[in-house]
Amino acid sequence: MPGIKENKITNISYILFFLVIIVSCKKYGNDNLKVINKLAKSLGELSGITILSDSLLYGINDSGNKNEIFILDQKGNILDKKRIPNSKNIDWEDITYDAYNNLYVGDFGNNKNVRKDLAIYKISGLFDSELNVSKITFYFEDQKKFPPKKKRLRFDVEAMIHLKGYLYLFTKNRVKNDDILTNLYRVPSTSGNHAAQFIGSFKINHDATDFITGAAINQTKDKIVLLAHSKIWLLSDFNKDHFFDGTVTVIDLKHSSQKEGICFKNDSTLLIVDERRKHTKSYLYEYKLQ
Repeated sequence: MPGIKENKITNISYILFFLVIIVSCKKYGNDNLKVINKLAKSLGELSGITILSDSLLYGINDSGNKNEIFILDQKGNILDKKRIPNSKNIDWEDITYDAYNNLYVGDFGNNKNVRKDLAIYKISGLFDSELNVSKITFYFEDQKKFPPKKKRLRFDVEAMIHLKGYLYLFTKNRVKNDDILTNLYRVPSTSGNHAAQFIGSFKINHDATDFITGAAINQTKDKIVLLAHSKIWLLSDFNKDHFFDGTVTVIDLKHSSQKEGICFKNDSTLLIVDERRKHTKSYLYEYKLQ
């Protein structure tokens, strides 16, 4: 017969097992949001993620980090990382993809609206032995001063998607007491120096967390999501690049953290990452669309 000590060990083992199960499936106020995994310390400043046809995640860290892309499995574990040649991480803020497994890394973080060196790196050959990198530079066609007046601080970018030969940028509005959440611009996805063409604005009640920090488009190109610290905007039923003229669904995650990256795992599931803060870790989340 097992002794008292052995019974205690067995009971503790069962308790630990169930605690692991509970933590791994932890949910928040919105029942569709759950934690998949705590991310490695080196991923603590992830500012963007995307997914390619190999079903792996590709992520970038923002300013102050190396010019490299992390390759992760769908649990957020690091499988590899690649240094991106002929590039510099001034303030990398988002990453997206096209139908040919090219990646686009947006070096367009612009907190003070003063940058004149905004760039996007197009990276091909991810599945080959050698990476090819070309540089797309751009400027906002309606920005005349650097910095602009305080009432026009709308030229910071943290969100980008690719669609039909163009890169679409969603700005992070820094105007106080302004109800314009984001401006939409279009840039050709070919190397050269381009004017970012203003497409339109999306207005919403503005609060402290309503800053667009990431964007993603699904494989069938009929759904777009915009990310903020505690919300998601799902855009659907749009025509061409009139993204805000279709159906706009606001999703309250009922959980606030510095969420920075989002991508479609499939048409009904999103993956989200947040940044590590002073008293919190960074995590990979999954969200089920209804």
